[in-house]
Amino acid sequence: MTAVGWSVSGTILSSAAPIPLDDAAIIRVLQASKAAQEAGCIGESEQLLVRLAQQAPNHPAVLNELGVRMLARRAPEQAHALFVRATTADPKHPSLWANLASSLKALGRRAEEMDAIEKALELEPRHLSALLQKGAYLEGSGNAREAARTYQNALACIPPGAEAAPAVAEALKHARKVIEEDRAALTAALEPPLAAVRERHGGARQRRVELCLEALMGKRSVYYSQPTWMYFPELPAIEFFEREDFPWLEALEAVSDDIRAELLRVLVADREGLQPYIDFPPDMPLDQFRELNRSRRWSAYFLWNQSVAHAGHIARCPVTARTLEAVPLRPRIEARAPTAFFSILDANTRIPPHTGVTNTRLTVHLPLVVPPGCGFRVGGTTREWQPGKAWIFDDTIQHEAWNTSDTPRAILIFDIWNPLLTLAERELIQTATEIYVRHYALPSERTA
Repeated sequence: MTAVGWSVSGTILSSAAPIPLDDAAIIRVLQASKAAQEAGCIGESEQLLVRLAQQAPNHPAVLNELGVRMLARRAPEQAHALFVRATTADPKHPSLWANLASSLKALGRRAEEMDAIEKALELEPRHLSALLQKGAYLEGSGNAREAARTYQNALACIPPGAEAAPAVAEALKHARKVIEEDRAALTAALEPPLAAVRERHGGARQRRVELCLEALMGKRSVYYSQPTWMYFPELPAIEFFEREDFPWLEALEAVSDDIRAELLRVLVADREGLQPYIDFPPDMPLDQFRELNRSRRWSAYFLWNQSVAHAGHIARCPVTARTLEAVPLRPRIEARAPTAFFSILDANTRIPPHTGVTNTRLTVHLPLVVPPGCGFRVGGTTREWQPGKAWIFDDTIQHEAWNTSDTPRAILIFDIWNPLLTLAERELIQTATEIYVRHYALPSERTA
């Protein structure tokens, strides 16, 4: 009697004695079958799977793949039977339970569907497919608010910048739509009571409250101070500081035309003084700065660099140097501060997201030459430079800059003490930093 083989479109198991395969070999054949299927070679794909089903009829990965294909062919009963066998063979794999839930949904067995989803999430609370299934289940049950919250949890599982698998792309698109609708409803419920409270306090919106609510509503990501070297505890993570706290900014801005004129003369007469801002040695991990390392696409003309004065550069820029010397809170730390330089970002160049070395200092930008298409983000706040209008930010909060124009962008950058440190704290940090640097004979470090 001829042995009966597995039919991918049916439910017949082979009666032939299976040939044992190890897990690695089984996974390789499954991957080859999937690759053939994706390439449109359906016959080849099914032949590989038929042969594998004969050799490893009880392997959970094989049962799972067969079940997935049964679902795709709208055969939920057969798929369900396969997923039951798969979860019995390997009850610790959340994806098997999520697939079992899909077959139960197709069969209309709603209570059992939720049990399978919850089993998957017990095994892996951040399982993306199971969270999307739970959201859809809640939505289908009429619980739109809990569905939205579950969808939010699902989106939070996707790392920043990562692309989700095509299999869940439509589900994610729908999840975002449900979340947006829920947030619109919540905003409508919040606004009248909040307006009444604002009216009692003068009618103005409170900036910190607005930022809090934007984060709560998912409209703003939350960023923290993440210095690459020294972290000073209990300082608030403020993206951009308020101008009113730095009255000397007006004096800086008042001479911005003169500073710009000095920069433009430098660009004509002393281009040799420009150097790549990123200049790491070959043995240092470059991470996000690989493309800009030792590149003049982002160059600097230093007046002071890690406390070292560039006398020739200062002589070419007397107004700039004199103005900087008058800035309050300017740090003086051997081999570390002050630093002040003209930053030139070439056309069509982006500075990748990064953080600075310590939150004991802040960074000041004075824009000088800003073509259209330039921008700057600190944490969750994006701004456009305006020539002659300075701002101050904490560079230990993730930040990035870009110039999408066809001409270079130029700004003056320098550092100051974080004003939230006391005089005693500043002096102690200065002393500790100088001893630390001498102890390890550290080279200069640069941050954007």
